[in-house]
Amino acid sequence: MAIDQDSSTRKVILTMLKTKGPLSVNEMAKQLGITEMAVRRHLNTLERDTLISSILVRQAMGRPSHNYSLTPLAQDMFPKNYHTLTLDLLEELDEQDGTDLVGKLFDSRKKKLIHKYKDRMDSDDLTKRVSALADIQNAGGYMVEWEEDASGNYVFQEYNCPISQVANKYNHACQCELSLFQTLLDTDVVRTECLANGGKKCVYLIKGKHDKP
Repeated sequence: MAIDQDSSTRKVILTMLKTKGPLSVNEMAKQLGITEMAVRRHLNTLERDTLISSILVRQAMGRPSHNYSLTPLAQDMFPKNYHTLTLDLLEELDEQDGTDLVGKLFDSRKKKLIHKYKDRMDSDDLTKRVSALADIQNAGGYMVEWEEDASGNYVFQEYNCPISQVANKYNHACQCELSLFQTLLDTDVVRTECLANGGKKCVYLIKGKHDKP
């Protein structure tokens, strides 16, 4: 029960900092109705988890104090509706333009990503290029695992799709990702499973340059 109460109090502190921060220990203690020592105990845990940060504020009189605020990691814990705005804008383009402007936008984004990442694909070793692609996708939140199979091909699995709401409605996103992989890896890539089509993950079979005997 105590653990649940501690967790609940820390959530209240995070919400308080989101809506009223930055705040000092004294200000939080007054609003929570608990001691400053108890507040500091919760703040130590939140700092350890890199959810809050502090700056030293000097006072006109008395000792300086620390003001606490949320880190970007903590900001990500609160609901975001970026995908709703994105979908609304894409739907507006769909309704007002009859020349597949949405498809052109995705294709333009693909070209920019190719330009952005091509220098990381300068190795002649396909294994290194696949590894670099996994690093790129993991940095984007795709939760990638990959392995080389007995025939010298690669199985590339993405367990998360950060743009799933968009991909579920616009297949352009999935088509562009496949084309991006083919271009960056400079080899044949086939998608065998897709989250947007009801799969449990996105799976790509990447053709090795030479099959092993």
